[in-house]
Amino acid sequence: MNAAHSARKVFEGVATRSQMFKLFDRHNQRPNRWEADPAPLYSGEWFEIEEALYDYMLEILPPLWMRGPIFALREFLTGSATSVFFALRIDNRTRYFHGYCDVSDGTAVERMRKAIIERETRPVRAMTRAERLEHIWSSTADAYRGYAGDGFPQALRGRRTVMFWSAGHGTLLKLLDHLTDDEIAVKLPVHMRHLPSIAA
Repeated sequence: MNAAHSARKVFEGVATRSQMFKLFDRHNQRPNRWEADPAPLYSGEWFEIEEALYDYMLEILPPLWMRGPIFALREFLTGSATSVFFALRIDNRTRYFHGYCDVSDGTAVERMRKAIIERETRPVRAMTRAERLEHIWSSTADAYRGYAGDGFPQALRGRRTVMFWSAGHGTLLKLLDHLTDDEIAVKLPVHMRHLPSIAA
């Protein structure tokens, strides 16, 4: 499983309403869903949304807090992790983002704000390998993604998998982080396949 805690982009492009709600629970098939705290899995994940979705989420319930153009949802994902919405001025226009932050950490929201701005002000549109894998995971239907089970060695069980079609072998279940660069390119939308790579 992906248990990284640092701020990380998990979807390339601007999420529509249906994509946003799918992204809210992109780990819904995780093993031991009702036993383990999901906060470490979600905390730090962020993606861009449409302005109308930012406004919609602000109007659903009174926010937990609002600091200028940033607000946190009153309903927590778990423990102290909740959705935080950002309206940020980047390259002379306002853009809108959602991220999961642990609000018990007084620096988490500001760290995420800085990470989003740093990522989105890069002069050349590019994606890291990790971002490519996260986009594949985010945009793959539940029926075609999952977690390694009994058919995998014990040490690999619980890691994320995706279905992959191979001309020589038919449909294969592969570990997400074991996809080759060529396999990643095939799984990405056409307009993303030739974006330059950047160092992590």
